[in-house]
Amino acid sequence: MKIHKAVSEKLTKLMVERNISVNKLASITCLTQSTVDSLVNGKSKNPKLLTIVRICDGLEIKLSDFFKDDVFNDIERED
Repeated sequence: MKIHKAVSEKLTKLMVERNISVNKLASITCLTQSTVDSLVNGKSKNPKLLTIVRICDGLEIKLSDFFKDDVFNDIERED
C-alpha cells in the first residue's frame, strides 16, 4: 500500500471513531479544509510529516500512536 493511501485510511478511521467531519478535523488541527480533504481522499500523494504532526496535536494523540496501525505495516516506497 502507498503511504498516501495508508494515511487516508488512518484518518478516515480516526474520524469515524471520533464522529468528526473533514471540516471539524480541519478546525481542530488549524489546517485548511482543502488540505484535510486531500489527505482523507488520498489526493495528497506526498503527505508531509509536519501536517500529520498537526493532526496528531489536534486529535491529542502521539505521532507514534498514529503510525501504530496495521495499515502502515506494508508500505510501498514511492521513490
